[in-house]
Amino acid sequence: MNGDIPRHPHPTAATQDDYPREACGIVGIYSEGEDVARYAFFGLYALQHRGQESAGIASSTGDDINLKVSMGLVGQAFQEEDIAQLPGHIAIGHTRYSTTGGSIIDNAQPICSVSTAVNLALAHNGNVINAVELKEELSLWGLEFHGSNDSEIIAHMLANAPGLNWRDRIAYCMRRLQGAYSLTVMTPTELIGLRDPLGVRPLCIGKLSNGWVLASESCAFDHIGAEFIRDVEPGEAVLIDKDGLRTIYRRPPDNGMLSAGCVFEYIYFARPDSTIEGKLVHSARAAMGAALSKEYPIDADLVIGVPDSATAAAVGYSQASGIPYAEGLVKNRYVGRTFIQPDQQLRDLGVRLKLNVLPEIIGGKRIVVVDDSIVRGTTTPHVVNLLRRGGAREVHLRICAPPIVSTCHFGVDMATKPELIAANMTVDDICDYVGADSLGFLSREGLVDSVGLQRNALCMACFTGEYPIPVQLEMDKLALEA
Repeated sequence: MNGDIPRHPHPTAATQDDYPREACGIVGIYSEGEDVARYAFFGLYALQHRGQESAGIASSTGDDINLKVSMGLVGQAFQEEDIAQLPGHIAIGHTRYSTTGGSIIDNAQPICSVSTAVNLALAHNGNVINAVELKEELSLWGLEFHGSNDSEIIAHMLANAPGLNWRDRIAYCMRRLQGAYSLTVMTPTELIGLRDPLGVRPLCIGKLSNGWVLASESCAFDHIGAEFIRDVEPGEAVLIDKDGLRTIYRRPPDNGMLSAGCVFEYIYFARPDSTIEGKLVHSARAAMGAALSKEYPIDADLVIGVPDSATAAAVGYSQASGIPYAEGLVKNRYVGRTFIQPDQQLRDLGVRLKLNVLPEIIGGKRIVVVDDSIVRGTTTPHVVNLLRRGGAREVHLRICAPPIVSTCHFGVDMATKPELIAANMTVDDICDYVGADSLGFLSREGLVDSVGLQRNALCMACFTGEYPIPVQLEMDKLALEA
């Protein structure tokens, strides 16, 4: 093959990054006698990989809720003087990638809602698939919306739900909300964490010396000196106040599944040093690479990974196959973290803005390239072409995810079905299209075994088209825009 970059079958997606877009990151801290906004800041800093569009923190001293939100990265959103204006022993924080609603300041979180019963702030990771219907219903209640995301709908519903206590309100909301939602919620005196009954998105509990922490991933605890305790269980709501932490509600899934945790957390989203459902993400990724080496062996000189999420899998492939591992690609981690967009000439350079090759390492070599996924097929041809220009003699692609044939409805911006290359091409066609010498996708069985959880505890709808709950037709990301 000549390594030329072919025309993309879906031109409208041609300039988009060929990876699933991040979920959001949420934190919550309760620690008597301390100002905890600084803890929230560093917790969000550890979760920056989950979203880079906006960031926010809400705090309380026990009276009012203080709020600061801003567009951009966590480090751009907060300066020292901002933290000083967020006093209090309770705080929640959010870093966002938009899956419902545009990337605008009105959709930045946390989101506040006030009712006759409660004053609350809420941070949300996930996607509510019946959001349009619920917004129409809440509008009939006389509630007004300032943004265009499903998180504001959850906040208003929770604040105005019928019931005399939190258990009743949460039970009502869980009956009505459909889809994925991990939440941190705070009132002036309490912190609440909850996951939807399927546990699609992660949420875990950590212990501070004088308080408690909630976070999307356990890696956030290490940055603030907290000890990982456990995951919030699917359908569980925990409340933290002056009396400590306790479970106030549980709702089991009603479809016979144990849960439906998103398998892409293990493949791509979560940091490798995080533990989800008792499984270290790094170990799961290394096991994926080892499984790939058994399912798709090849005679080669080097194994390299596409940094950073595929590095552990590449090491696993190398160890299982006996083929030496090397770093053949270098990633510029800050490209794509800026509001300055490249012009067309720079866009045409494609992956060169994000990745660079090491010709001295790969020159004349037969290379196994391990990557986490192929979504649209827009980036992979550039990677293969870059390696060939760097002197690689053969390029054999090994992908940690099975072919993605269905879109996600539960908080991952993964493209529409016409844009998914594996939904429209065979594996052989994809191999020819990306310009590789061979291509192997990890099997569904190999993925489940690598993660180490039961099949009925994972959502794999993007690979199977079988959703854990009935879904609507694909809802436009901007469906809630005014």
